[in-house]
Amino acid sequence: MDADAFTSSDSVRGGEPLRHAQSVTFDGPVALELGGELPGVTIVYETYGQLSAARDNAVLICHAVSGDSHVARHDEQDEPGWWDLAGMVGPGRPIDTDRYFVVCPNLLGGCRGTTGPNSTDPRTGRCYGRDFPTLTIGDMAQAQGRLIDRLGIDVLLAVIGGSMGGQLVLDWATRRADRVRGAVPIATAPRLTSQALAFDIVGRNAIVRDPSFLDGQYCGTGVAPTAGLAIARMLGHITYLSRQAMQEKFDGDRFEPRDVAAAFESRFSVGSYLAYQGAKFVDRFDANSYVTLSTAMDLFDLGGTPEALAALFAGGGARWLVLSFTSDWLFPPEQSRQIVDALIAGNVPVSYCNVASRCGHDAFLLPDDAAVYGELIRAFLAGLSGRPREEVSNPVTSGEVSNPVTAGLEPRLEPQPEAARDGVLHSPTSIFHPDHPQRLDYRRILELIPRGASVLDLGCGDGGLLAELKRRGHARIVGLEIGEDAIITCVRRGLDVVQADLNDGLAQFADEQFDFVLLSQTLQAILDVERILADMVRVGRQCVVSFPNFAYRKLRRMLCEQGRAPEAEGLLRHKWYNTPNRRFFSIADFEDLCREKAIRVLRRITLDTEAGGEVSDEPNLNADLAIFVISR
Repeated sequence: MDADAFTSSDSVRGGEPLRHAQSVTFDGPVALELGGELPGVTIVYETYGQLSAARDNAVLICHAVSGDSHVARHDEQDEPGWWDLAGMVGPGRPIDTDRYFVVCPNLLGGCRGTTGPNSTDPRTGRCYGRDFPTLTIGDMAQAQGRLIDRLGIDVLLAVIGGSMGGQLVLDWATRRADRVRGAVPIATAPRLTSQALAFDIVGRNAIVRDPSFLDGQYCGTGVAPTAGLAIARMLGHITYLSRQAMQEKFDGDRFEPRDVAAAFESRFSVGSYLAYQGAKFVDRFDANSYVTLSTAMDLFDLGGTPEALAALFAGGGARWLVLSFTSDWLFPPEQSRQIVDALIAGNVPVSYCNVASRCGHDAFLLPDDAAVYGELIRAFLAGLSGRPREEVSNPVTSGEVSNPVTAGLEPRLEPQPEAARDGVLHSPTSIFHPDHPQRLDYRRILELIPRGASVLDLGCGDGGLLAELKRRGHARIVGLEIGEDAIITCVRRGLDVVQADLNDGLAQFADEQFDFVLLSQTLQAILDVERILADMVRVGRQCVVSFPNFAYRKLRRMLCEQGRAPEAEGLLRHKWYNTPNRRFFSIADFEDLCREKAIRVLRRITLDTEAGGEVSDEPNLNADLAIFVISR
C-alpha cells in the first residue's frame, strides 16, 4: 500500500519537547464559567516574529482539539508544527512572521504544558485527573486574554483558528470585540450538530470505559487508557475525512493493508490507516485532556436561531473573514453561512468563501487547498494592517489615475483600432470587443449612485466597481460573487465580498437594507430571473440593472445574414452550447417584464458603447447596452 495514503494532518506531528516554548503563571484563584475555580494557571505558548513598536501587529492563533502551541517550526532544526503541512505560518507565508507577531498558546485543559488534567494540583500534590473542573471555550479565551495582557498587547490585529480554534475566534470576537480588529473563524460553527456531538460522545465513552482509565486517576500508576484514546482518535479521523478522500485513499487497494503494529483490526487498508493514526496519537496526548477539550467544544453554543445569532453578532467592531470547505461534513458549510448571515444582518463587515475541497474537515490543516484559503488569509491580514495591497487592474479605467474619484471615468473618444470577428468590427470601447478594457456601464452606474449611499453589488467579479465606490468614500459596500479567484482579488482590494450563488436568492438580506443594489451584466446568466429581481427591489431602495441588448443590430445581422447563433469576443465569446448566458433578451423584453411584475422603471439609459454615447433613436435596435434604475 502507498505510504501516501497515510498522510494526514497528524503526519508531521510528534511528542518531542517544545524547544521554543515559553510559559507564564498566573496565581489564582481563577474562577470558571460553570462554577469552581483553579488555584492558579500556567500557560505555555510560542511566539514568532517581532512585536511592532506600536504593538499593533499581533496575531493570535487558536489550535484545535489535538493541537498545541507549536503551530510552526522556528528554524530548520526545529520539529514541524501542526500548521506546517499547509505552510501557513512563517516568513513570506500567508501569516507572515516578517510582518506579524504571532502568538500561539496551548489551550487551558491541554496536555502540552498549560494547566490541564495531567498537571499537578497544588492543593493535593497529585495530578488533577478526573478532578479537573469542566471548562468552557470562554474559560480558555479568558486565559488567553491574560496572556495577551501580560505581553502588553491591548488590541489584536487578528484572531485566527479552525475547528475548536474557530470557536475561540467566535468567543473573542463577540465577547471581547473591542480587543480584536479582525476575526478569521475556519471550518467551525456557532454550535455543533447533533451528529458531531454523537461522535464525540462515543469517543469519550471509549476512553472512560477503558479498564485502564481508573476513574480518571491513572496518572502515576504506570497504565493509561491508551486503547480508549486510540479508538476515540480513530473515530475522529473518520469525521475529519470526506467520502471522496476516503475513496481516493482506500478504495483502490482496500484489501492491501499497511503492516502496522497495533492492537486493532487492520485487515483492510482503511483499518490499517485508522490503527496507525490511533497509535500515533496516544504517544503525544493525554486521555483526560481529550475528554476535557472535546467536552468544552460540545458545550459551546451561541444560539440555534438566526435571531439569536444576529443579536449576538450585531454591533461588533471587528472585520471578519469566514472560511468553510465544501466537503466538510463535521462542520458543514451551512453552519459557517449561519455566522455570515448573522453578520450581514448586523451590517458587520464580512467576507466569506466556501473553498472547493475534497479533503473534508481536515482541509484547513492540509496543503491541498492552501492556495485559496491561505491567500485569502494573507490578503485579509494585509487589509487589516494597512499594508499596500497588490495592484489589481481597474476595469473602469486603463492607465494611471490622477484623481481616484473622477479620473478615467469618461470614455476615450479618440479613434481606436477595431477588432474583427466573422466580418463584424468592434471598437475597444464595445462590450463585445476582444479586450474590452473599459466597462462604460460602470461610469454611468457611478453617476447614478449618490456619494455615501450603501451598495450591494451582485456578481461583483473582481470588485472593480466596488473599488471605485470605496475610493469615493462609501462606507457600506458589499459584493456577492461565486468565483474563488474573484473573491481573493476582492479581499486583496480590501473589499467585503461574500460567496453566493445568485440563483439561491437574497434571503439573508433584510428589506431595504441597502440604498442601492446593483446587477451589472449578470442578469443574462441568471436562471431564476423573476426571483432575483423580486429580491433586488425588496433589499434595495433603488436597483440598477445593466445588460447587453441581444436585439442590437449587429447581433441581428449575425443571426440573419450568417444563419448562426451570434458569437463574438467579450460577453458572447462562448459557443452556443457552452455559453454561461442563459437568457438572450432585449431592452423591449426587459421593459415588458417590469410592467408584468409591477416594477417601477425610474430611469433608462441606452448606450452604443462602440460610439461611446447615448442612444435615443430606436434603442432596441441601435443600443448594445442598457442600464435601468428600478424599484418597487
